[in-house]
Amino acid sequence: MSIVTAMAAKLRVREQNIAVFGESGSGKTVLVSSFYGAAQEQAFLKESPFHLVAEDTGKGNHLRQNYLGMKNSAQAPEATRFAATQYSFMLQLKDPADAKAAKAAKARPFDALRLVWHDYPGEWFEQETSSDEEAGRRLDSFRTLLRSDVALVLVDGQKLVDYAGEEEKYLKSMLGNLRDGLLRFKSDLLDGGELLTEFPRIWILALSKADLHPDLDVHGFQDLLVEKAAGDISSLHDVLKGFVNLPEALSMGEDFLLLSSAKFEPGRIEVTERKGVDLLLPVACVLPLDRLVQWGRRLEIPRKMLDRLVDNADDIARVLYGAAPWMIKVPKVGKFLAIALPYVARAIKNGSPMLKEINDRAWANHDYLTAVLTRFRLDLDRGVKENLLVKSTK
Repeated sequence: MSIVTAMAAKLRVREQNIAVFGESGSGKTVLVSSFYGAAQEQAFLKESPFHLVAEDTGKGNHLRQNYLGMKNSAQAPEATRFAATQYSFMLQLKDPADAKAAKAAKARPFDALRLVWHDYPGEWFEQETSSDEEAGRRLDSFRTLLRSDVALVLVDGQKLVDYAGEEEKYLKSMLGNLRDGLLRFKSDLLDGGELLTEFPRIWILALSKADLHPDLDVHGFQDLLVEKAAGDISSLHDVLKGFVNLPEALSMGEDFLLLSSAKFEPGRIEVTERKGVDLLLPVACVLPLDRLVQWGRRLEIPRKMLDRLVDNADDIARVLYGAAPWMIKVPKVGKFLAIALPYVARAIKNGSPMLKEINDRAWANHDYLTAVLTRFRLDLDRGVKENLLVKSTK
């Protein structure tokens, strides 16, 4: 057992999962290396209320090595081929600075967040299995991946350059391979035909290598996909709905994100010039709660199912909105979200000002869990304003 794992065993940890789909060369390895490596920089460590720690030291060192290779030697990491990789990162909060804050920390519903990043190799969607053993390995990997609440489908920015004017050819192939790969697993995953409750409910179409398209904002990216691949996106959506119960609570083709892990130039990789990478934690940790509240207000979802559709929704809602002024009206019994759903929906609709007040108060009180989660929620609003993120409004 590693030191990190031993420490985590003493903490009350809530786990969020994100699945990253992308064809070979779409930038998955560079993305996770940039995500982790940037969080190890001294500037980040000095300002952030948490440390991002790789629970597998070897994998963490490898990602850091990739990042430093880009930063110091302009060397892009080698692509990972034919292997499903899982990275587990612990968001460890810094210790409270005083006894009052430490006492308050004990009252919070959990102590730390774990982000599990599932990287599914594009080759597995592009090529048939060569043996029963390999088929079983792929199926096991996919079952693990299905614990995620959020899935990123990477659209390769370089391929869009290569297919300029004929983007539909690339998009049809990429989306079709993903759709057909899912169908290949369907009968095994739906053992006995029973539809799944635990399944990625939010599928975000994300432009990787967005630095290759400096004049394209997220709305332009959305328009391009709708113009060139609306039918293929709808077809993938239909396949996804065939996996889940309550298929109305499923977003596909409604959320879009720009991602650039670094700016690549001849003989130089500028790792500080990133786009959207800092939105990955907010997308994984708090976007699912936003979407669940939307569904809860629009659909007839039994209250007992709310916390099953999205991992840790009740605890995250309690931290985010439990300190809001209107919470004095909410009974302090039972599941928080089941009771406070209308108030949380109103808070989300009203946007940033109230959350900014909660965030400022949390920082002043060294309540770092509330500070982190409210910062994540504010970051989502920032991503929308900066034209990096489109969020579904349904």
